[in-house]
Amino acid sequence: MNILTVENISKSFSEKPLLRDISLGIDDQDKIGVIGINGTGKSTLLKLIAGVEEPDSGKIVKGSSVRIGYLSQNPEFDPDKRVSDLAEGFEVQSVLTKLGITDFDAKVGNLSGGQRKRIALAQALVNPSELLILDEPTNHLDNEAIDWLEQYLKRRKGALLMITHDRYFLDRVANEIVEIDNGTLYTYKGNYSYFLERKLERDALEVAAEKKRRSLYRNELAWIRQGAQARSTKQKARIERFEKLGEQAVDLTREKLDMSMEGSRLGRKIIELDHVSKSFDGLKYIDDFSYIVLRSDRIGVIGPNGVGKSTLMGLISGELKPDSGSVDVGQTVRIGLFSQETTHMPEDMRVIEYIREVSPTGASQMLERFLFPPERQWTPISKLSGGEKRRLYLLRVLSEAPNVLLLDEPTNDLDIETLTVLEDYLEDFDGAVIAVSHDRYFLDRMADSIFVFEGSGRIARHTGNYFDYISETALVKAPEKAVEKAPEKKPAQAKEKPLKFSYKEQREFESIDSDIAELEQKLEEMEGKIERSATDFVKLQKLLEEKGELEKQLDHKMERWIYLNELSEKIQAAKGN
Repeated sequence: MNILTVENISKSFSEKPLLRDISLGIDDQDKIGVIGINGTGKSTLLKLIAGVEEPDSGKIVKGSSVRIGYLSQNPEFDPDKRVSDLAEGFEVQSVLTKLGITDFDAKVGNLSGGQRKRIALAQALVNPSELLILDEPTNHLDNEAIDWLEQYLKRRKGALLMITHDRYFLDRVANEIVEIDNGTLYTYKGNYSYFLERKLERDALEVAAEKKRRSLYRNELAWIRQGAQARSTKQKARIERFEKLGEQAVDLTREKLDMSMEGSRLGRKIIELDHVSKSFDGLKYIDDFSYIVLRSDRIGVIGPNGVGKSTLMGLISGELKPDSGSVDVGQTVRIGLFSQETTHMPEDMRVIEYIREVSPTGASQMLERFLFPPERQWTPISKLSGGEKRRLYLLRVLSEAPNVLLLDEPTNDLDIETLTVLEDYLEDFDGAVIAVSHDRYFLDRMADSIFVFEGSGRIARHTGNYFDYISETALVKAPEKAVEKAPEKKPAQAKEKPLKFSYKEQREFESIDSDIAELEQKLEEMEGKIERSATDFVKLQKLLEEKGELEKQLDHKMERWIYLNELSEKIQAAKGN
């Protein structure tokens, strides 16, 4: 059932058209993900639908009983209020706890932007609404909170409209994708994987149509140049068709973000951390940590918010000094630090001036490669969207020709296209990369090892990407549970073990070897499927779940095999007596 309709709305800012005559219908069970390059109007569209802003033209029609819940990208609160003032009621406090907020006596003015965002998210989730609008809900959430939110929104009844650059989240929650491209809205009735397939088809059709149009245009141009006189009706019609063809041009040269930057030579010695510790206000964030950074390192850093991930990046970059231990940086190392915040960016400085500070020559061309056309390069930084600021900041970091990259939450506020190109760039980057991120897809693509903050300053190291870490953790936990249960079973088995097989046990004993062999064969085949599906994240997730189920079945069969063989030996021994 339709609950809201967007009819032919347009919106411009500072003579820049963002949305042009777009329409959209939202039904009561729609879960819509909005995507597009930063600065194309995604947040503006959400504000228009939420009623925070008014369109220049067109209208938004909704049912009189339709309630709208809205989470803005940068929520504002009275800094003098306490968390408890904003989280009245058990349900809000329960959700806040799931999102990592537990100090309800804290003053809002002392909270980080990410903590304030989580309070606003909790309020939006618990307030009843027929349409829930969320602008970047996964920003500043750790992996556990993102998993919880993912499940919550999948179960939630009612319509959902959201902007997120978390591709796993989009794929698992959304059943419709809306793309804003050059002021136009494109709708795809499926999840993110479906969007990717249809997007490829759309691009191919546009290329084919443009090639055909250009061929016709060349023919018409040749005819016009021959000096044909526009006297007859037929000739007039042909001239009109020529003019229309000229107006129908499709931009096949849309700028794709180019991150090919020159790096600096990197020597043998890079960075060595030797028994490093760091505390703040009596709390230990890094405890006796040692590591030698290698040129080929691709390290993902994960853990709950506030445990010390940014502290580690500060120690490696030299922005922080350790309380004990040492951080030794090689002479040829040039660190590029991409931090979480953009508050250090001079708001009154113009875009091109910000890049010229570190790269006096070629700044304009580099900005164009980063999707800042000439007319936007003289815009004050204060006029950029949050995502555009992050993209500009990333360009500045890369323009300094680093050979070691430290990326602290690089996926926050960056659009999917920028993330995809950044991931490609990192694959070819000739130097070490250490990235703090809660973006599971990003970690799967870039990381070949994971540093996990386990609390009290302890950092564990795991080989492989994020999925490898999750799979390894699941396998470690399974035997622990089996050990816990074993004492409960053994006494009963010791008392009541019969000295002969039951009918069912005899049948099971006869077939269990072949059952185990069959499960082992299936697991081997599953490993092959997983390797072949490394780039299909939806299929990969399903295969990993199936693998986990097979491993559970195999563990159970092995336990039964041990029990049945012990029983068989006792039966044989009893017969011998």
